[in-house]
Amino acid sequence: MGRYKADIRDIEFNLTELLKIQNFTQYGLGEQDIKGILGEYTKFVENEIFPSREPSDQQGVKHVNGKVLAPECLKSVHKNFYDNGWFALGLPEEIGGTPVPEALYVGCMSLATGANVAWYMYPGLSRAALNVLNLKGNEFMKTHIVPKMMTGEWGGTMCLTEAGAGSDVGALRTTAKPLGNGKYAIQGTKIFISSGESDLYQNNIHLVLAKTPGGAEGTKGISLFVVPRFKINEDGSIADSNNVKCSKIEHKMGIHASATCEMQFGIDGQSEGWLIGDEFEGMATMFIMMNEARLYCGLQGESQANLAYQMAEIYTKERVQFGKEIYHHPDVRRNLLKMRALSRGMRALCLYTADLFNHAQADHKLEGIIGLLTPICKAYCSEQGFLVSSSALQAHGGYGYCTEYGVEQFVRDTQIAMIYEGTNAIQAIDFVMRKILKDGGKSLGVLTQQIVADVQALDEAVFKREKDIFNKVLLSAQTIMQQLSSYAKNNQYNLILQNCSDFLHFASQMIVAWRLLQSAVMANQKMASATGEDKKFYESKIVDFKVYCVQYLTHNLSVAKSISEFTEDVTTLEI
Repeated sequence: MGRYKADIRDIEFNLTELLKIQNFTQYGLGEQDIKGILGEYTKFVENEIFPSREPSDQQGVKHVNGKVLAPECLKSVHKNFYDNGWFALGLPEEIGGTPVPEALYVGCMSLATGANVAWYMYPGLSRAALNVLNLKGNEFMKTHIVPKMMTGEWGGTMCLTEAGAGSDVGALRTTAKPLGNGKYAIQGTKIFISSGESDLYQNNIHLVLAKTPGGAEGTKGISLFVVPRFKINEDGSIADSNNVKCSKIEHKMGIHASATCEMQFGIDGQSEGWLIGDEFEGMATMFIMMNEARLYCGLQGESQANLAYQMAEIYTKERVQFGKEIYHHPDVRRNLLKMRALSRGMRALCLYTADLFNHAQADHKLEGIIGLLTPICKAYCSEQGFLVSSSALQAHGGYGYCTEYGVEQFVRDTQIAMIYEGTNAIQAIDFVMRKILKDGGKSLGVLTQQIVADVQALDEAVFKREKDIFNKVLLSAQTIMQQLSSYAKNNQYNLILQNCSDFLHFASQMIVAWRLLQSAVMANQKMASATGEDKKFYESKIVDFKVYCVQYLTHNLSVAKSISEFTEDVTTLEI
């Protein structure tokens, strides 16, 4: 098993030097407080979460006598996570949480996710469901369900997907019939439900999308319901079975310790649920949870990429071939530099996006930027996280393909993040059609203006090559936008749709390069007074930006050429 190592210095740099989250005075946290929380969280991750990663993957989830059993080695990790107050980090004080800046919470969540993504999906999804209940639930839910979820007694899930309604959510067939007193009889089957059931929780609180009588076709007729595995008495205690059953678990390529379930509601008896929010507003309400889950998918890629890189760095500095450690060999060194630049770039993007949530409380215009960045975080980080994991495996050679060092698990575990919570192709369509064209390009325009200003301010004595590359990319971006706008004006939507994924990738690399640009500029300013390890770290931030520009950002020029020159409608071409 590989050794755990976290790039805490880079996380601290992003949080306290670049984003300066200590300036959010409402949290009462100074720079040392933030570093202290990170330090204690890292100890928990290293000593408890990471050691469970490999054995929980090997043990997997079991479906025995109708019960879903999580790997035994997760029981103590799970309990200690809640008992030590880590689940409460970043949640509102009024429900028993410990408020901190969003970027600090995301930085900590990244560490836990990288260490064992399959386990963290249990509290991760529970937190997302809890947030929906806390925002949209009635008093009974807030009084009797939310507190149990805070302590870890009860968990939460998101139940959307059905066999005939995967990405096409509006085609779902699950029904909800009124029973009176605000209750509904829920009937249907949901598939691919992460954390759908397990013995880690006494009760599972399912958020279920279903259609009520008279509901319109498609997503407009969908409502959202709270359906517990066990019924809940008026005093909040657990009652009898609610006829919610896991009919099978999926045997998957990766995330073996995560229970991916087929859930049946009301098949062998009545399943009762309560409406959450208003009738027919199920999709809008569920999107509170879905957007959180999509950002978390991006973190799954980012976090595992960063840990995979750290493990590859350790290995290549110890593995000797041809009389020297292999990280001295040029090709290995080049790949390590690429992996570090890309991994840190993804981290910078995710922490920046998280930080915007705090700033958006005072400036609602930033909500458009958050909406623009959400599909980028999900799609780009999940995709590149998989590629970095593959590169880390390659750095380990034959040992990487074996289970000995644990890097092959990253490859298996990161793949799924490109698929669930809306495939990356769907993220690309959302990015172009809704976040750019429907928005009139306003949010993208605001972000691009900031990027242009920062690029033009680059010191050419230090960053001339990078400035030249960036200016070419910005010019290409303008050309692509003009072309997509022309397609939209002429109702040539197939030509837009076939280019969405490429343009999302283009925009992602441009924005990640910008985040690394800001880091490099700050690092360059601090170099004059830095010494020792600090100076070495700041040098690495400059190298990250230079490497990313040459090895990744330059690819945008070929992507732009592909979009501009391939103008045939692919649906007219034979396969």
